Formats: sequence, structure tokens, C-alpha cells
Amino acid sequence: MTESATRIREFKMPDVGEGLTEAEILKWYVQPGDTVTDGQVVCEVETAKAAVELPIPFDGAVHELRFEEGTTVDVGTAIISVDTDPSAGPLGGTTPSAPASAPAPAAPAAPAEETAPAGQPAAGAPASESEPEPEAAAEPEPEGRQPVLVGYGVSTSSTKRRPRKQSAAQGPPPEAAQAISAELNGHGVGAPAPEARPLAKPPVRKLAKDLGVDLATVTPTGPDGVVTREDVHAAAAPAAAPAAPAAPATSAAEPQAPAAATVPGAETEPSAYARETRIPVKGVRKATAQAMVNSAFTAPHVTEFVTVDVTRTMKLVRELKQDPDMEGVRINPLLLVAKAFLLAIRRNPEVNASWDEENQEIVRKHYVNLGIAAATPRGLIVPNIKDAQDKTLPELASALGELVTTAREGKTSPAAMSGGTVTITNIGVFGIDTGTPILNPGESAILAFGQIREQPWVHKGKIKARHVTTLALSFDHRLVDGELGSKVLGDIAAVLEKPKRLMTWG
Repeated sequence: MTESATRIREFKMPDVGEGLTEAEILKWYVQPGDTVTDGQVVCEVETAKAAVELPIPFDGAVHELRFEEGTTVDVGTAIISVDTDPSAGPLGGTTPSAPASAPAPAAPAAPAEETAPAGQPAAGAPASESEPEPEAAAEPEPEGRQPVLVGYGVSTSSTKRRPRKQSAAQGPPPEAAQAISAELNGHGVGAPAPEARPLAKPPVRKLAKDLGVDLATVTPTGPDGVVTREDVHAAAAPAAAPAAPAAPATSAAEPQAPAAATVPGAETEPSAYARETRIPVKGVRKATAQAMVNSAFTAPHVTEFVTVDVTRTMKLVRELKQDPDMEGVRINPLLLVAKAFLLAIRRNPEVNASWDEENQEIVRKHYVNLGIAAATPRGLIVPNIKDAQDKTLPELASALGELVTTAREGKTSPAAMSGGTVTITNIGVFGIDTGTPILNPGESAILAFGQIREQPWVHKGKIKARHVTTLALSFDHRLVDGELGSKVLGDIAAVLEKPKRLMTWG
């Protein structure tokens, strides 16, 4: 024990954001037995703000991964242990283990003796008490702990799990094997079981539940008759319907039809059981949902709209794309909308503020951290460009390009999403004209930029086809009254209508 205490070091889930309490393990880059060095990335986790790669802070060999991929872990909980002196040999005969799922690995063994049929103590003995076979009991330890990780608790029928724990090369004693075989087939000593529960690991049972598959109808292909994930997927697929013809023959003789009752109309509508899909709300999506609820019910929102002719802005975009000084940066209408927003804030600095509820103060910001809403596979995130008010047009274009690229790759850091003051959401890329965006918590305003369409427009007394868009500005009415909000939105529209104002007003 002393040797283990000195050689094994644990790496705990850090707080990679600002006051975050948990993170989900997305991917392990190492496995037990792998050599790691100080600073090496060992896993990727998703917090409420972003996906972050975690480096290990010491050298050694991976001894144990404490949690599986997809598990949400509290900050401060050990997620991996490392043997810092692997050259000294194994620790007390132990071997590195795969992701653990519970702090109490021996829990599943206890029900084995409690539920064993009377007169058959040998069925549970080899894995928990018998001295001659310690390795057979230790080897399947991760499987025994797995139910606790995924939240299903300890299995109530351990005699059905016993074959998996005794699948080592040496095998169980003959008496135990006979007892187990008899029990699984309904011929064991003691009260006859109503019907053997299909053998499957907790994750497989959850998969079957999510897909609406009755495990009793699945043909197992795993060792010792264990149902695998592939078996469940095969049963859920429409091609797995050949088992259905047997139903009419048996239903004629037996009124009970468990499979048909579980999946009504399976022959005509194979996917009828999958009419709903439940998606866990966690990570970025969970944080976004909570933030939007908090914002909507704490800050009094007001939204104003304006439709503007942006034909000259579109012409300027085309010219900038040909400008040698803008070579290598991404030029699009959003760039000029951002520049117009920054100019409007310079002309109306009172809009760039936040509300301090605790001190009952309005905090005016002398910097603009411009947020850009970005849709990613993990959900909506809003990274921001720090001190955007000081950037030239080429610098702003580069910053926007880097922000979008980083967000799409899922590499946005929590720091890049904190401290925003105002935001732009470009809903026009989805073909949407306008909307009423919700403020990001702590921010004073958010601008929705709608789709640019060619529309009939009165220009210089004549109806012509012009490029037109609609802008919507939502703001916190505690900070921004109607006059101030209208001035800001009007300035943005005026710049986009005549972009030369970027020079005359700037």
C-alpha cells in the first residue's frame, strides 16, 4: 500500500473555465499501460463553454482511466492515475485497468451470494472468496463496476452475470459451471425463475431501451450468450424483421406475444418504435439553454427593426476582394456590418454597458468585446473579438476569419467566450430575414443581420432592383432606452446604406 501511495499519482478534473463545476469526457487519447510525459494531451473534455484538451502534468505510465468516454465528471474528481515509476515493476501484482465506473468494485459480487440458489454456494465462491483463484476474480473487475458508472446500479440477478466473470482461461469449477448452466436454463435448484433475463451489459441495455428493442427477442452472439451492441442494432434495423414470421405460428398456439406487444405493427412499420429520440442536454447546449432562460427572464428585452438598402455595401465588398491590401483575409458583408456596429457604438458609447444587480449600478465599458454567434455541432457558442474597437478593417477581417475557423473545428477556448459586451448573430446565412434575438447574459445589445435579398426598391425616385436586408437590434431596456437604441440601429443602417460614412464618421 505504501508503494502504491508513493508511485501512483492522480490527475483531477480541472476547472478549465470560470467557475465551472463539471465537464464531460469526450475522448481518451491514451489507454492503460501507455507511457505519458509532462504536458502530453491525454483527453478531450467538453465544459459548459467549449471543448478543451487536457495535458497530464507528470511523467509515467497510465495505470487506470477512472471514467469512460461520455461520462460527466465533477471538477476536482480524479479521472486518470499514472504510475510514476513503471520501471520498478507491477504494483503488488496489479495490472493497469480500463476506465473504471464506480468507487466500489466489489459491490456486484455481494448479490451473487445472496441470490444464489439454496445448496449451491460454489456458484458465487470462486469470484469473491475462494483463495485458489484470485486472478479470475480480479480480471473482470471493470465489468463488475460498469453498472455504477452508467447509473443503473448493481444488477439484482447476479447468477445471470456469473458466466462473464468466470470466462477466464482456467474456467470455473465443474460444480459451479453445472449450477450456473442449470440456473440459466431454468433447471437450477430452488424456486424456478419465471424467465431468464437476457445477458447484456448496462450500456447495451440502455441502447436497447433507446431503440425500443426488447432484449428477450434478440439473438445473442457474444461469449456465454451475452447480447452485444451489434445484436441490438441488428434487431433494430428493418432488415432484422425475418424473426417476425415466427410470431403468427406461436401466437396461434399461445395468446402471449411479447415481441408483437412491444413493437406493434413491426411488420408494416419497422421503425414505428423509434418515433422519439431523447438527447441528453449537457455541455454547451445545457449552458446555452440556461443562459438564455436567465437572460430572457432577468433583462427586459426590447427589439427594434430597420430595413435598409445595402447595394453600395455589396459593391464595396466586391471592391475590397480585389484590393491587394486585403489579400489573404476573408471579405464578406458581415465584416462591414461589424465595422458599422463598432462605429455606431463609438458614436453612442452609452449602449456599451452592463447591469450590476448586486450594487445597483450601470457599468459602462470603454472597450468592445464583439461577440459573433457561431453554430457548431456541439451547439451555439458566442466567442468574441477582444478590443474590437481598436482594430483596422484588415485586422478585424483576420480576427473574424480566425474566430469562425476555430469555432467550426471545436477548438474555441472558454476565455474566448467570456467578457463579451455586444454580439452579432448572422441569421441571414440560413435564409432568414429577421428575428428577435435574446441577449447574452451580461451584455447590453445583440444585432441580428438578416439575409440580403434583391428586391424592388424606390431609389432616386424610381423603382429599381436593389440589395436589401433587415436588421434587428435587441437591447436591455434597463441600460438602453428607446431613443438610444434607435440611434444605434439608425447609425448602423446609415453606414450600410452609404459605407463612405466609415471614413467621414470614423
